[in-house]
Amino acid sequence: MSRPKRGNRFFEVRPSPIQGLGGFAARLIPRGTRVVEYAGERITHAEADARYDDAGMRRHHTFLFTVDRDTVIDAAAGGGPARYLNHACEPNCAPVIEAGRVFITAIRDIPAGVELTYDYAYTREGGADEDHPERYACRCGAARCRGTLLSPRLRRPRAAGPPPAGR
Repeated sequence: MSRPKRGNRFFEVRPSPIQGLGGFAARLIPRGTRVVEYAGERITHAEADARYDDAGMRRHHTFLFTVDRDTVIDAAAGGGPARYLNHACEPNCAPVIEAGRVFITAIRDIPAGVELTYDYAYTREGGADEDHPERYACRCGAARCRGTLLSPRLRRPRAAGPPPAGR
């Protein structure tokens, strides 16, 4: 089998029903496999904000991955095939940050031909992301799709009160 033009030994990049291009397993990927490193130019959050104007976009589309409070990876600048992995609310992969590097790892066995996905879980910061949810619309098609690329809303614990009155 020849190596795909884009992708790596675990996946190939091709059109996705979720969004644009996606990565599809080229063979069985066992749970726990480190599939690919999320690579690209390492920049500050201020530089990321300057490069991408969410408020000016009709819908959100960047190749940014937040590493920590100081660093963002912009895969549009020198990035690798990990930038093609799409979001899903019920993903089969998860990012793992290790020593400032980001690796996408299989969280369950992934059969050949299945699209590789991880939960983008964008941080909710109020403002534009909350005011214009259509910019962050999810198209994953999962049974429990939350409808957004934004992280799930935190559930507030109920205040403890007196037990219900007995009969």
